[in-house]
Amino acid sequence: MNTDAVRQYVNLFAVIVTIAFNALANVLPLNGLNTGEISDRFQVYFVPAGYVFSIWGLIYLGWVAFAVYQVLPAQRENPRLRRVGYLFALSCLANMAWLFLWHYEYFALTIMAMFTLLFPLIAIYLRLQIGRVRVASVEHWSVNITFSIYLGWITVATIANVTAVLAYVEWSGWGIGPEAWTLIMLAAGAGIATAVSLTRGDTAYMLVIMWAFAGIAVKHSGVAPVSTGAWAATLFVGLMSIVGATVTKRRRQTLKFVR
Repeated sequence: MNTDAVRQYVNLFAVIVTIAFNALANVLPLNGLNTGEISDRFQVYFVPAGYVFSIWGLIYLGWVAFAVYQVLPAQRENPRLRRVGYLFALSCLANMAWLFLWHYEYFALTIMAMFTLLFPLIAIYLRLQIGRVRVASVEHWSVNITFSIYLGWITVATIANVTAVLAYVEWSGWGIGPEAWTLIMLAAGAGIATAVSLTRGDTAYMLVIMWAFAGIAVKHSGVAPVSTGAWAATLFVGLMSIVGATVTKRRRQTLKFVR
């Protein structure tokens, strides 16, 4: 078996194992606790309403689409997929490590696991040159959209994870109130999304950020500064998505097509 085939089957195996582990983590559940119950312990504002986490169903679907597409014999020597290498498998290991640490309440270590998940996804996104090259429709939906949605969600999840751990260690916030910190983090998230939109025109990524921000507004509707700020951030990201799509529209027409 050549190295390309090994990579294909490693990524396929990683998807199967990670989806199974995520399911069992809440079905068993690990350490007698489900993920949402643990999250609810932390009284932080940068956490969306429960329904927002249904996005994991879409993420899992994307994983399956990617795994099936990249394992096809015709894609064995696809140069874009070669550039993904084993980074996706690494992200899967980090995903499972985070779940284990979260359920067994090693909260400080979850930050390390989350960044170990985030960085490979950023690397994959850059290596795939999403928004910089044109690809066939099937590859766009099974690869580009999959990683745009996943990276978008993990961007938000990383910020939420950090805020939860800071709450756990009872960080003082340098005298700044939790509502103000939430607005700062919303602004930071909106800034990251704007950069992605203006440089990549990535609508899928932007929609995930909007979905999360709207969920924060809904969950904390009784806290006016947070709710208003989250709705404003949602609207801003939406506008930036339109601006980014407009800015990159002409550039897309001249993008190099790759298989």
